[in-house]
Amino acid sequence: MKSKVTLKEIVGTKIIYAVLLVCYYWTWARRDWHNYYDIIQNMVVIFAILFFIMQAGRVRKYGKEKKDEQAIQRLNRIDAAGLKIMVAAAIVIAFASAVAFIDGRMAGYALVGTIFAITVIRFILFCSMSRKES
Repeated sequence: MKSKVTLKEIVGTKIIYAVLLVCYYWTWARRDWHNYYDIIQNMVVIFAILFFIMQAGRVRKYGKEKKDEQAIQRLNRIDAAGLKIMVAAAIVIAFASAVAFIDGRMAGYALVGTIFAITVIRFILFCSMSRKES
């Protein structure tokens, strides 16, 4: 792969990590257990390791290339907004757990779902802000 690594690619691949986290949590938090859950867990772990190795080369290559300072500033603004959203979501989830609206398993689903949603929102916002300023 000789193509230039973009910040959009780096941000977009975080969605795959979030999906892997959701899949892995799903197999752990199930109340029923089937033998194929072990296979799913192993496939998720193997795919995560292989994907991480592939991405490590791309990230290393991105580190050597000239950086787009405006894109990095946009990403920092989006990350700041995402942090505020995540803190608010964590407070709501913790409060709901404390007053027994949801149990621990459902709180876990809410947390990994929030991580997935924030990752997707981050990518969408980054793409739309990049398109507007281009």
